[in-house]
Amino acid sequence: MRVQVAIIGAGPSGLLLGQLLHRAGIDAIILERKSGDYVLGRIRAGVLEQGAVDLLDEAGVGQRLHAEGLVHGGLELCFDGERHRIDMAGLTGGKHVTVYGQTEVTRDLMDARAAAGATTVYEAEDVSIHGFDTDSPLVRYRKNGVDHEIACDFIAGCDGFHGVCRESLPANAVKHYERVYPFGWLGILADVPPVSHELIYVNHPRGFALCSMRSRTRSRYYVQVPLDERIENWPDERFWEELKRRLDTQAAATIVTGPSIEKSIAPLRSYVAEPMRFGRLLLAGDAAHIVPPTGAKGLNLAASDVRYLSRALIDHYRSGSMKEIDAYSGKCLRRVWKAVRFSWWMTSMLHRFPDTGEFGQKIQETELAYLVGSEAASTSLAENYVGLPFED
Repeated sequence: MRVQVAIIGAGPSGLLLGQLLHRAGIDAIILERKSGDYVLGRIRAGVLEQGAVDLLDEAGVGQRLHAEGLVHGGLELCFDGERHRIDMAGLTGGKHVTVYGQTEVTRDLMDARAAAGATTVYEAEDVSIHGFDTDSPLVRYRKNGVDHEIACDFIAGCDGFHGVCRESLPANAVKHYERVYPFGWLGILADVPPVSHELIYVNHPRGFALCSMRSRTRSRYYVQVPLDERIENWPDERFWEELKRRLDTQAAATIVTGPSIEKSIAPLRSYVAEPMRFGRLLLAGDAAHIVPPTGAKGLNLAASDVRYLSRALIDHYRSGSMKEIDAYSGKCLRRVWKAVRFSWWMTSMLHRFPDTGEFGQKIQETELAYLVGSEAASTSLAENYVGLPFED
């Protein structure tokens, strides 16, 4: 079998890239080692920058997002028992974010791909990539006991942090940058109305907390826990009690609690692989970088990579030039590192670190007070949160 582009991974980045290429008339196949139901069952991010929304519109899958997504023009920072609103729209000339769950983004992209009759192979076993340092890359996989081989022009590695694409690289070909944080997020999903119509980020002596949502009737809440915490130690009742301890008085009194429909603990890390292009292999999304979720950048960075990658591939097939392919890694990484910095800063400012003690807590509180009291500082947060400009 031969295609122009072989995409490894059917998460949001792989599916979005496939949809954009399909609309441009470029032949692409997507391989995914898990089932479609498994991919849809993953609970992930839900805050989309305007650039990500625009890209989904460009891919022709924005209709349900605009009907059901929640537009947010601000967020709240809670510290010392009080909430302070950052007017993102007012500080950035009307820019905003949209709350729309990654599961829904994935579903919309899956539906669009199926409607287009484009090929996605789920439960593809033993996927391997070959010859990406030549002009004739190959992808091999097994499906239902039968071996298959795909010849292609390019391989897009959209298969996540533990995927085969980055792991197939020679050790000396990639440089890794990593920061592992000494805590995780214990999160629950519950069919209860959100406590606030905008996100609340909480700095508290007992640890960070976040009040988020997926819709007007489904909420996502988090509390900071030690890295070695176990989920079985957290029945719903204990979670709700701990969350209320960290919220301001009004939020704690009005929050609606209920049984969790999903509960998990996610470790936090910052990670970047450089470069993001290796001959005819181009990495995108979590295959190349991970950010702590504090800055709501993970899914948005994946969309940013796909934006640059789709345009580079479309330009190549229209002009025959490799110019944009050659520029891909540099463009992505300049934006990636800005998002890594912002996510690190938000994480450092809002979480309780085990080695900083009362001094560190006072520094955080002072930084937060300066942030909400300074228009310049608030503008910096706002313009990063809604999304920095792309390189065009």
